[in-house]
Amino acid sequence: MKIKLLFSLSVLLFSYLGFAQQEGSITGKVIDSRTQMPVKAAVVRVENTSISTKTNAFGIFNLSKVPLGDIILVVENQRFVTKRYPVSIERETLNLDTILLEPELTQDFTDNLITLTENDLNDDNLSVDASSGLLQASRDIFLNRAAFDFGQAFFRVRGYDSRQADLLINGVPMNKLFNGRPEWNNWGGLNDVTRNQELSAGLAASDYTFGGVFGSTNINTKASDFRPGLRVSSSTANRTYTRRLMATFNSGLMNSGFAYTISASRRWADEGYIDGTLYDAYSVFGSLDYKPNDKHLLNATAFFTPNKRGSSTAITQEVFDLVDRRYNPNWGYQNGKKRNSRIRKIEEPVFMLSHFFETQNTFIKTTIAYQKGRVGRSRIQRFNAPNDRPDFFRYLPSFYLNNEAGPDLVNASLARENFIANPQRDWASYYQANQRFGGNGQSVYVLYDDVNADTQLSLNTLLNKQVNQPLKLNAGLTFSTLKSENYGALTDLLGGQFYDDIDPFSNTENNLGSDPRREVGDRILYNYTIRANEADFFGQTQFSYKKIDFFVGANLNYTDYQREGLFNNGQFADNSFGKGEKLSFWSGGIKAGFNYKISGKHFVTAHAAYFSQAPTIRNSFANARVNHSIVNGIIPENIGSIDASYIVRTAKLKGRLTAYYTQFKHGTEVNFFFISGLTTDDFVSETVTGVDRLHIGVELGLEAQITPTLKLTGVSSVGQYTFSDNAQVFIASDEIQTTDLGTSLLKNYRVAQGPQQAYALGVEYRDPKYWWIGVTANYLSNNYIDISPILRRERFVINPDDADGFPFPEVSQENVRELLRQRRLEDFFLMNAVGGKSWLYKGTYISLFASVNNVLNKNFRTGGFEQSRNGNFGVLLQDNANGTPSFGPRYFYGFGRTYFINLAVSF
Repeated sequence: MKIKLLFSLSVLLFSYLGFAQQEGSITGKVIDSRTQMPVKAAVVRVENTSISTKTNAFGIFNLSKVPLGDIILVVENQRFVTKRYPVSIERETLNLDTILLEPELTQDFTDNLITLTENDLNDDNLSVDASSGLLQASRDIFLNRAAFDFGQAFFRVRGYDSRQADLLINGVPMNKLFNGRPEWNNWGGLNDVTRNQELSAGLAASDYTFGGVFGSTNINTKASDFRPGLRVSSSTANRTYTRRLMATFNSGLMNSGFAYTISASRRWADEGYIDGTLYDAYSVFGSLDYKPNDKHLLNATAFFTPNKRGSSTAITQEVFDLVDRRYNPNWGYQNGKKRNSRIRKIEEPVFMLSHFFETQNTFIKTTIAYQKGRVGRSRIQRFNAPNDRPDFFRYLPSFYLNNEAGPDLVNASLARENFIANPQRDWASYYQANQRFGGNGQSVYVLYDDVNADTQLSLNTLLNKQVNQPLKLNAGLTFSTLKSENYGALTDLLGGQFYDDIDPFSNTENNLGSDPRREVGDRILYNYTIRANEADFFGQTQFSYKKIDFFVGANLNYTDYQREGLFNNGQFADNSFGKGEKLSFWSGGIKAGFNYKISGKHFVTAHAAYFSQAPTIRNSFANARVNHSIVNGIIPENIGSIDASYIVRTAKLKGRLTAYYTQFKHGTEVNFFFISGLTTDDFVSETVTGVDRLHIGVELGLEAQITPTLKLTGVSSVGQYTFSDNAQVFIASDEIQTTDLGTSLLKNYRVAQGPQQAYALGVEYRDPKYWWIGVTANYLSNNYIDISPILRRERFVINPDDADGFPFPEVSQENVRELLRQRRLEDFFLMNAVGGKSWLYKGTYISLFASVNNVLNKNFRTGGFEQSRNGNFGVLLQDNANGTPSFGPRYFYGFGRTYFINLAVSF
């Protein structure tokens, strides 16, 4: 009996040992082949399985539960070329010692992506922002194509505004409280030190924040995480700037426990691609680490990126036909030199102190950030003087063609000839006018800055805890407090001696009780402060199993704003000075998602979220410059979104197919313009509430490795972004109290968020001798201009001069439909080419990168908007009667053929 028992136990023991020995582990260290430094966060996985791990801060990995026998080991990191190693495991533990990764030849591709975000096409009526900078950290083929190839056409992924993405630096949110957007332009020129990014696309889980429907990007500035050495680069281009010099030195972690990084750059252009757009920018950056032991690290980061650039603006089809796509009415000659009246100046230094605590299972980070600076946008202010814009409607042929009495062809021809001969501002005329009209030293034309001077203090703390093998916890708390000073600053009297700060429309003082006479350096027009506070908490649990990963996250946010008027405006004497009503908003939500691993090659993911977000400062006040009035019924915007993806990842084919559905409800928009055809002609503020939008679509990205040197890529985005319901319109002015104009019939119109369909086909050849070239063909379509809500109100067809309130006699369903038809921009085809070469010579790494956008020099429009000047059916019909409206839509035009060349040397 004992013998049988021993025999049975022996069989079980050997069976167990035999089964246990079917699995082993692989250890090793991953380092940069050029710098010999460890590669952190490199993914090490067994091909065609779900077995994977990441390297630690020292580049070391331990991959467990690896099946014995022959496998393919894959090592990848976004900054390096992916490596595949055939490995034979014959024992329980295999030590591979050192694995070398080669730097990705396209690392300078990010220089080009950030350049795209600096296409500064801001206009008073519309702000065009590019979000491509948020995408540069991703290896996802769709996002890369969207950033580089589609970005020049202001394509927006899923039609989202950049407000829907969170940008963090060391965990601290950098989105502006004023408009919710991350202002990449405010810290440009830091390409070398903003490469260490972690991107969570869409609704995917992030270790740093709850995120928006567009995802989140966290930039890590720890000096010890940068490659040690000196990197110097020089660029030339014909886009927003024409020259760039940049130098960065990283010490690496020294024996003393210190590491430091310094970086500086300058970018400049006497004139960019658009006429009259000067560019002059400096950037300095410093990061200092102290690591007393393996668990703690202290970091101090500071950067300052002062820059100024000349702005352009949208133009009408009439103006485009008279000149070309490079035309910019903002500049003119002064003493033989080009001078732009619309200069944007940015000076916003940032300081950060961070503490990092890290063990094998716990990561805690705490950062305090301080930002104090000034953003100024210059413009001409006039007082009872003719409009100075060279493309003002009265100076164009259409003004004479659209006369109510009939076309005046003679004067229209003269206007055409005069505009073509003199299309730019005449700076000398300002000085002459100030002498002629003023006489006593008073300037009727002055140059001033719209100033926004922010002081913001932020505190962020973050916890990531690996509780056990499947469970990881994330939690974060952020608090920010802002003091935002806003005022007009008189900068140039243009030959005069003083300026009377009186509103020319109402003839009232902009600051009652003070001397209206102003000199250079004084504040004019408006002067107020916004104080804001924001507290945000997020918590998240992530579970990871062999076949499935899933997460659940939630956040809670509190935001408050309060306006304090420092001028007692003469038009709103009882509602402009002192502190106004304090606005406060609670918001928050929940999101969840999973990743099901069908096999090591095929995955299915799905995410869902429902949350609210507080309105921005911009959309909370009806006209903060002159009074305390808040938007009627202002509430947080609600967002519900779902997406699902199928992902394939094999040695030959990588791809992602995603379907998404996003609903935005209770949005608010605030606009300012001059309007005719209401009860009076006036400059008004328009508030649109209850703006609902629906974004649905499909994304596809494929990457096929045809041969070891040849790769094909294909990308498509098919979306439909529409207003899903009608909205409510309110207006107010110095003569009109806040008035409800009723319902605006927006439902089923398209949202103007760039091309809603985009397709790309690319081919790339990568030679074993370290050079590569790629070409992509892109087709973009279904791009619509932004519509005017006030033109689609229910009483738009009513004749205001009819005592009985009847419609205009010309009103018909056909006429109304044609006048209010949303204009679709032309579809267009773009071809782009990129290439690069690298050399390694005696430890010196040299890389050359070049790109040419719009190779065929196609002319295309990137966007546009309707003007709201014609406030009723009658005046709009008259303006369009001859096919060349004076107040037709304004359009933004894309660049023609442009190039970018970067040469970098690393020691």
